[in-house]
Amino acid sequence: MPFSLQLPSEYGYVLTVASASFFVNTYHFVLSARARTGSGLKYPIPYATEEQAAKDPKAFKFNCAQRAHGNFVENVTPFLGALLIAGLRFPTASAACGAAWVLGRVWYAAGYTARGPAGRRGGFTISAFSDLALKVMAMWTGVQMVLESA
Repeated sequence: MPFSLQLPSEYGYVLTVASASFFVNTYHFVLSARARTGSGLKYPIPYATEEQAAKDPKAFKFNCAQRAHGNFVENVTPFLGALLIAGLRFPTASAACGAAWVLGRVWYAAGYTARGPAGRRGGFTISAFSDLALKVMAMWTGVQMVLESA
């Protein structure tokens, strides 16, 4: 059965937010690179050892920056998928939730890198709730499309 898809006129907001998330990755790269330089750890070492991090606050900060970046990489693909799918039916709400996610992830990165694991909580909370909303909207978009085609 043929299927046509029309993008809502507000879908540009969704694409703008999706594009903004690319710069969050760059921000993580900068934080990790600065922390690596400060710690003196050379490539290809991905993390300071537990002993190094316990003795050297700069090595600990590098580990926090690396982990924050790793967490972003783990979460950006599902975020983008949910954002792009949900935006088909709910472009403005999706863009708003997506913008909250992006801002939450910046806060998460800055907090985790500067203050360690406790510094990530505020950004995590914002990004987690907005991510959940996007996933619910994405699922509902799929359900609506299935019901319309039946």
